[in-house]
Amino acid sequence: MLHKTRQTAVRSKRVALQMINDQIVPAPEELRGMTRMQLTRHLVATRPDKTAFRTPDGAARISLKHLARRYVELDDEVSELDDAAAAILAGLAPKLIALPCVGPQTASQPMITVGDNPGRIKSEASFAMPCGVAPIPVSTGMESRHGLNRGGDRAANSAIHIIAVGRLRTDERTRAFIDRKMSEGHTKTEAIRCMKRCITREVYYVIKGQDRSINSA
Repeated sequence: MLHKTRQTAVRSKRVALQMINDQIVPAPEELRGMTRMQLTRHLVATRPDKTAFRTPDGAARISLKHLARRYVELDDEVSELDDAAAAILAGLAPKLIALPCVGPQTASQPMITVGDNPGRIKSEASFAMPCGVAPIPVSTGMESRHGLNRGGDRAANSAIHIIAVGRLRTDERTRAFIDRKMSEGHTKTEAIRCMKRCITREVYYVIKGQDRSINSA
C-alpha cells in the first residue's frame, strides 16, 4: 500500500514539475534561469496578488505559486513514504537492502512481485519470468542470441534495471562482467540484460532466505 501510494505521489510530482517548466516560458522574466530547487523555493515564498488573475502576468504568478506548493508538498509526502518503507525493510529484509545499489524502493518492488505471485515463484528461474529478465531466444540461422523480454512486471524490471545501472557506475566487478560479456560478442545492451539476470538470481535467494528465516521464527 505504501509503495503504490508513493508511485502515485511521484507521478503527480512529475506532472507538477512539467507544468512549472511549461509555464515558465511565458512567465515574468525574473522567474527564468533558476535551477529547479531555486525556482520552487522562490515560487513557494512569493505572494502573488490574488486579485490579478485576469491579467496574464498575474495568472502566471498565481498558477506557479500553486504548482510549486503542490510540488513541495508531494516531495515531502514521497520522503515520508520512503522513510516508512525503509523502516519496514530494515526489520523485514535487512540483507536485501544491504546488497550493493539496493535501496528501499528497489528492494520493495521485487518483494511485492514475489508476494503477488506466491504460487508461481518456486525457483530463481521462475522469479526471473515475472521480473521480465528471463532470456528470450531470438536465434536466426547460425547465430544464437537472446532478445528483450517485454513480459512480466515492468515495475520489477525497472527496479532490477536501476540496480544494474547503479552497479555499472560504482562496482568494479560489474564493469568487469560487462566487459567480459562484450568481449564474447555481446552488445552492451545484451551484456546489461545478462547482468540483470544475475541480479535477479541474487535478489531471489536473499528473499528466499529471509522468508525461510521469518517463517521459522
